[in-house]
Amino acid sequence: MNLFAQMDEFWPIIVLVLFFVVVVGGLIFLGIFARYFGLWIQSVTTGARVGLLDMIGMTFRKVNPSVIVRAKIMAVQAGLTEEDGVTTNALEAHYLAGGRVPLVVRALIAARKAKTIDLDFKLATAIDLAGRNVLEAVQTSVNPKVIDCPNPKSGRSTLDGVAKDGIQLKAKARVTVRANLRKLIGGATEETIVARVGEGIVTAIGSAEKHQDVLENPDRISKEVLGRKLDSQTAFSIVSIDIADIDVGDNIGARLQADQAEADTHVAQARAEKRRALAVAEERENIAKIEESRAAVVAAEAEVPKAIAEAFSSQTLGIMDYYRLRNVEADTDMRTAISKMGTISTSSNSGNQA
Repeated sequence: MNLFAQMDEFWPIIVLVLFFVVVVGGLIFLGIFARYFGLWIQSVTTGARVGLLDMIGMTFRKVNPSVIVRAKIMAVQAGLTEEDGVTTNALEAHYLAGGRVPLVVRALIAARKAKTIDLDFKLATAIDLAGRNVLEAVQTSVNPKVIDCPNPKSGRSTLDGVAKDGIQLKAKARVTVRANLRKLIGGATEETIVARVGEGIVTAIGSAEKHQDVLENPDRISKEVLGRKLDSQTAFSIVSIDIADIDVGDNIGARLQADQAEADTHVAQARAEKRRALAVAEERENIAKIEESRAAVVAAEAEVPKAIAEAFSSQTLGIMDYYRLRNVEADTDMRTAISKMGTISTSSNSGNQA
């Protein structure tokens, strides 16, 4: 009796707790129902087969259920099945890896509609995780893209090449490319295509004997460049290369010849200046030798009085001999002066007659 009495005392508390649990559970169910019911209805009615528990689990795994459900619905409506790899778990895994799930699904749908593009779910997710826009790649594969060469953003408006006759040609090209999905991962981008095509065009112009040949047949450039397989190891396949415009530039050959002639002139002038400097140096060296010889003569003449003095002391020279020597010297100086005066008179007379 005591036990039943005690239960009668706690029964209202038990009922209150049960009521609270039911209310809380009902509120939680209503919250879940309000949040996921719309997506669940869409999933059921479209055949996407994403369950309510799967959506709740996505929330706990920090996956946006609306992104996965809508992507799955879009794939199912386009005819993509789980046999194609488009499963809920695969979409969720790609989302957790940082991929763009809607973009991948739209790319798969575009490839399926094109019927000529072999793109599966694994390749599409790999391209997306590699940082490439897989939808744009599919669109480029269906509808080829036209690339200007050179790229206007590079600051250059033409590709400049010089033919063998020295005439510069300025060309503009348009390259039509189609995306190669199998080489999109690890393949070179548009910049590589533009650089290779530009190099090929310049080389083709340079190999021409005359610039008139290029002007007459611009398609020879396209054929030569296309034959080089410039799309190797790139994410694109070159469909065509079209020369949009080609103009005649400067006469580079004549300019180079003029510059070479001017350079040769400077070299010749430098060599002449070198020879002149050597001649001046040699002349100054000869003048120095002459002065050195004169100094030696003066030094020798300075020794004459000493020799005369010694001769007087040793009595080998008499006073009369010395006077005769002085007379000879005076006579020689007089004759030299007279001869110089005659030369000056002759020169004066010749100037007057002139």
